[in-house]
Amino acid sequence: MSAPERLPPRGVSAVEPDTPVEGDAQVTAELLARGELTVLGRIREASNAVLLCDVAHDGTTARCVYKPVAGERPLWDFPDGNLARREVAAYLLSEATGWGLVPTTVLRDGPYGEGMVQQWIESDDGAEAGLLALVEGDEPGEGWKAVGHAEVGGGRTALLVHADDPRLRRLAVLDAVINNGDRKGGHLLPAPDGRLYAIDHGVTFNTEDKLRTLLWGWAGEPLTDEAVEVLLRIASETADGGPLATRLAELITAAELAAVRDRVAQLLETRRHPVPSGQWPAIPWPPV
Repeated sequence: MSAPERLPPRGVSAVEPDTPVEGDAQVTAELLARGELTVLGRIREASNAVLLCDVAHDGTTARCVYKPVAGERPLWDFPDGNLARREVAAYLLSEATGWGLVPTTVLRDGPYGEGMVQQWIESDDGAEAGLLALVEGDEPGEGWKAVGHAEVGGGRTALLVHADDPRLRRLAVLDAVINNGDRKGGHLLPAPDGRLYAIDHGVTFNTEDKLRTLLWGWAGEPLTDEAVEVLLRIASETADGGPLATRLAELITAAELAAVRDRVAQLLETRRHPVPSGQWPAIPWPPV
């Protein structure tokens, strides 16, 4: 993540940053939900208001991101003031997979009203280069999967590729389940410990097929046995009365929850990664 643009203090003071909380997600969730938020600044590149904060509780301080509902820009295809809840829903579904792809995320009140608060992840910038690339020619090369050709200026094109990485493949499955309409390269955060995190999940859970992603390299290929096992578990937990269904029902509509079940059922029926529908742009813009 890039350095934030400073905000007027509005009654909150900045403090020196501490290292992010690591380890048990439940402990981190309690800190994010109950701690006092101190706004440090605004992250400039985001289309909605994204505030960099410190959160402190019982002597523990950590870095986090706070996205207030009041700072969300209206979208024609999503209800107003609902993106923060979708971010939390995406986190819950990620946790249900056991893959831990989304940083710990909670819904709470903050200095600018209700919003989502998410654990800050320090990204390994060097590792980011190993996930996405533009290459000459029509073949991705060993260890890479082709997404498609992209214009690079001067009338030239290059082949957009992503790594043939099991972490990305798991994320492609999660995105298919939550119907992610905006999986860009900048949303991928490889951590120094080797884990991969993904952020920015406000544009998810629509009832219509809006999957837009840079991770089409496995399109049409068989799902891994691991993915099938995870999807079977998700199908059980999102069934009527299931623990995940109960929690998601507090965040998304009944129709959107039913669409989650339908997407999981479709993936289990085909046992393959989805392919672009042709009814919606397959790749987000800008891609990074």
